[in-house]
Amino acid sequence: MSNAPRPRREILAISPYVGGESQLAGINRTIKLSSNEGPFGAPPGARAAYAALVPTMHLYPDGHASELRRAIGRRFGLEPERIVCGAGSDNLIYLLTLAYSGPGTEIIMSAHGFSIYGIAAQYAGARTLKAAERNLTADVDAMLALVSPATRIVFLANPNNPTGSMLTAEEVARLRAGLPEEVLLVVDAAYAEYVERSDYEPGMALVRSTNNTVMTRTFSKMFGMGGMRLGWAYAPPAVVDVLNRIREPFNVNAAAQAAGIAALAEPDWVEQGRAHNREWRTRLASLLSAAGIKVWPSEGNFLLADFSIEARARGADAALRARGIIVRGTRGYGLPQCLRITIGTAEECQAVADALAAFMAHEAANA
Repeated sequence: MSNAPRPRREILAISPYVGGESQLAGINRTIKLSSNEGPFGAPPGARAAYAALVPTMHLYPDGHASELRRAIGRRFGLEPERIVCGAGSDNLIYLLTLAYSGPGTEIIMSAHGFSIYGIAAQYAGARTLKAAERNLTADVDAMLALVSPATRIVFLANPNNPTGSMLTAEEVARLRAGLPEEVLLVVDAAYAEYVERSDYEPGMALVRSTNNTVMTRTFSKMFGMGGMRLGWAYAPPAVVDVLNRIREPFNVNAAAQAAGIAALAEPDWVEQGRAHNREWRTRLASLLSAAGIKVWPSEGNFLLADFSIEARARGADAALRARGIIVRGTRGYGLPQCLRITIGTAEECQAVADALAAFMAHEAANA
């Protein structure tokens, strides 16, 4: 065994990413609200496009995802040649980290930012620095204070997962302006479709006006295609060139490309999804607050429920599980007293509210 192949030391220090649970032992019908998936599945057109690919499964996909990039460009008013597609936005985040960081370098993220950034940095051999947040919101000044000659990438999830907070377009621009030109700013806008505030900009403007900013997006949330693994990046030409040099030749499968094109063309899909999310994010937050649970403001398709102490959060999680409801614990994000709850269907949201109201009432009666 002493002669067995050994990976780099930092690889074995990585704590693997753990996705949201899908099943509960002994429970036949579960309500999964642990992965921020769209409550209505994929658009009908995307499902039909996926099914239509069955006869040609033996053929390799377009390695450049040309039609998909053109469809994304049409939908968002972007230049297709500045778009790179990947197997989920995580795939592109890994590629960017491997390409622009490495041993002896550092990446910066906010204290409760998306955990994949740190995992990708460890994989690349880079060190991760986490900037303190203010009211669970990324703090531009704290992030800038961590910049050193070793800094290579700053990751900003906007809105952030799991807190739901966001920075305004003005603050993101201030972050970019305060960074050295050689530092890449990656704006992860996975939840952009849910934001309705007028002071928000997902990153496209900064990508257009600089040569050192990248925006990443996904089809996993609003478009309900998490199982297809489809994401994209909008980037300066030089970064596009780098990504195309190192990505896998066929990194987006044919079914994902076809489904993505159809999803983008689905009439009113985003508008209806946004309206549902707005209604039930507000309603569920109100119901939880009425039950005595602190709810942090969210711009995504989820809420962060704060139970003040870890033991109460664990108890709430157990109460939900007893009713077949799976939410996401956030201990791994440094928030052990919280649970992240995806906005599901009206029925699912009401089930969460009822379960947590009963739990809090029981807690109060036994205090």
